[in-house]
Amino acid sequence: MTIEILLARFHSDLVTVERLSENSASTYEESVKTFLYWLQNEQIKLANVTSKELIYYFSWRKKEMKVDDLTIAKDISALRSLGSYLVRTNLWQENVAALLERPKASRALPKVLSIDEVEKLLSVIDVSTPLGVRDRALFELIYSCGLRISEAAGLKIENLHLNERLLIVHGKGDKERMVPFGESAKSWLENYLSNVRPNLVNDKVVPEVFVNYSGNPLSRKGIWKNFQKLESLSGVTSKIHTLRHSFATHLLAGGMDLRSVQELLGHSDLATTTIYTHVDDSQLREGHQQYFPGHVTKEGD
Repeated sequence: MTIEILLARFHSDLVTVERLSENSASTYEESVKTFLYWLQNEQIKLANVTSKELIYYFSWRKKEMKVDDLTIAKDISALRSLGSYLVRTNLWQENVAALLERPKASRALPKVLSIDEVEKLLSVIDVSTPLGVRDRALFELIYSCGLRISEAAGLKIENLHLNERLLIVHGKGDKERMVPFGESAKSWLENYLSNVRPNLVNDKVVPEVFVNYSGNPLSRKGIWKNFQKLESLSGVTSKIHTLRHSFATHLLAGGMDLRSVQELLGHSDLATTTIYTHVDDSQLREGHQQYFPGHVTKEGD
């Protein structure tokens, strides 16, 4: 069996058996691809792999490829899934990758934009053009709902409820969640759906909300390229995912509880959401002054 055939079958298994999203399956496939070609270069048969070979492989990854602990952790998850697949197909007797422990990688705090920076970023969109109206609706919605780029690209018309200002979002692992959005996002969406989208799709039946100039679904790459232009024009250093980080941080700063933010973001683990609880020194001082009674001296003491 060639590496290409094995990768194709593994990818299919991830989607159909393990129920991973296409994005996650592709990420795992890339990790496994690197491993399989390393085995080929080292002249090691896949059937003969033991924990010793895996340790050698990850030593090579860290020393020669200079990958960080987060990447190692992702690669180990991918190889565990590969091992599970190989056991089910009788290519391995046991999943030797299951013995590997993922490093506890420290996660840097996410970059967050201020409200002024978000407004500056969105204000440079040329809304005098049809595609500008589309982009304003798109990025307003991403910020207003804390969407991942894949969630925005895959959003269906049937899951957009304008009057109720609600989205039904299909996130990682095809998990479904309901997310409200603001008045500004609603206004731009109404403009786009009424005056722009019909002229782009013409007679086509396209289920996705956001489409490109030819009326086809707007791809993740297309969204990313359009955002890069806004970054350049506004002078605000950012990524699309930064809008999601900013959404979460602004909600928490405004007083929303952590579990509600977890639900809105679609995090399965509350620990993932706690990364947004960082606050600046001024907030700490104000909170301390407001809530800590301290030691009040009486007059004359």
